[in-house]
Amino acid sequence: MKKWASLLDLGTGSAVIPLLLYHRWGCSRMAGMEIQPELADMAGRTLALNGLSHQIEIIEGDIRAIAQLLPPSSFDTVTFNPPYGKPQSGRINPLPEKAQARHELHGAVGDFLRAAVYAVRPRGRIFLIYPARRLAELIFQMRSCRVEPKRLRIVHSRADMEGEFVLMEGIVGGGEELAVLPPLIIYGENGAYTEAMEEVFSDLCVAEETGAG
Repeated sequence: MKKWASLLDLGTGSAVIPLLLYHRWGCSRMAGMEIQPELADMAGRTLALNGLSHQIEIIEGDIRAIAQLLPPSSFDTVTFNPPYGKPQSGRINPLPEKAQARHELHGAVGDFLRAAVYAVRPRGRIFLIYPARRLAELIFQMRSCRVEPKRLRIVHSRADMEGEFVLMEGIVGGGEELAVLPPLIIYGENGAYTEAMEEVFSDLCVAEETGAG
């Protein structure tokens, strides 16, 4: 992502992603969209404590109704980390906030992609994280929404373990060509973060909200 680009984070929660990316990229305009009022309020307080209330906007609303909240093609880049637990599978957390954040109760990856395509400018970029075991579904949904997968990186907890998540970049209306990057390994043999992970963390030192819940 280019510095000074405008960015929208869908399902932003407490606005951790916009907060980190603001410090890393210095985006000209940033916003986070969140359906849960409690989390939207927490995000607002987090930004206020970090002195970023005027730099990052929090939009409370449903990504499936994004046309009622934003004009089309409003941003250069869209990011999201969608809930991916199917409602009928596994145990759903009894806490509503966690249940909605983890399970597809208010939108699956296709809904997030359609919202992203609406919000991003033509040939804009979309970045997301998704379970590796559902990669086939992700690529199908991306292409169904005219988002061409461009770069993929698989995240492993350790080098000898299966991939758990995929980091994906797509371009709306992009050409057919996918670069598969080297795997991202989180922990080394000694249990400490790998050098690659240390590089990820090195420039993401920002203040965190204390007692926001």
